[in-house]
Amino acid sequence: MTVRLTDLPADVQQAVAATRANVARLHEELPRWELVVWTAGNISERVPGTSDPELFVIKPSGVSYDELAPELMVVCTMDGVKIDDGTPAELTPSSDTAAHAYVYRNMPEVSGVVHTHSTYATAWAARGEEIPCVLTMMGDEFGGSIPVGPLAIIGDDSIGQGIVETLTGHRSRAVLMQNHGVFTIGPTARKAVAAAVMCEEVARTVHISRQLGDPIAIPDDIVDRLFDRYQNVYGQHGAAGVTTQED
Repeated sequence: MTVRLTDLPADVQQAVAATRANVARLHEELPRWELVVWTAGNISERVPGTSDPELFVIKPSGVSYDELAPELMVVCTMDGVKIDDGTPAELTPSSDTAAHAYVYRNMPEVSGVVHTHSTYATAWAARGEEIPCVLTMMGDEFGGSIPVGPLAIIGDDSIGQGIVETLTGHRSRAVLMQNHGVFTIGPTARKAVAAAVMCEEVARTVHISRQLGDPIAIPDDIVDRLFDRYQNVYGQHGAAGVTTQED
């Protein structure tokens, strides 16, 4: 049975509209930070307060970033199926939709997923090598090294399975999917975007460091202290009128 957006309660329709606007706006950050080229990459976000069906919003497949607008963001159920959301029938969701849906189904704490092919981080993924924790910024943001996930083929939920398998029980919000690219998760799509930006920054810095010699690993106890401070002390934590820690 097809789910029609116009048949859903008014508060759900409002939540979908707000999520579409947010996801469209956040896609501007990916080319801004040079994390994507052409139409590659995507962002999704869980629609808050939805159930039966639970919904998420994701970028349409193959649409240029300068053409993206809230009304073109595709709305899907948690099995990755597009609902009748008012977009043209031929407008299909991202080819990574099944992966995003799998993450949402299996990681209820996640409300935002981002995928990029950012140059330096993807270079590490091409080698199947984790990014070692040799920067305090990594301890802050990722709580350690950025891990590598398995090689998985686009088109079904195999990538999602690899993301969940790799990040479950891990402090990192980023995973380098082998031979593919970067996926990041967060309690919001904005935080997942921030993790993608930070992932590329540390990938580049550690790569340059390795050209100069052997980077010095940060001891685990120091990493723990860095992560705790950044997650629980640093920033304003939502205080009105000021930036939060991800900024």
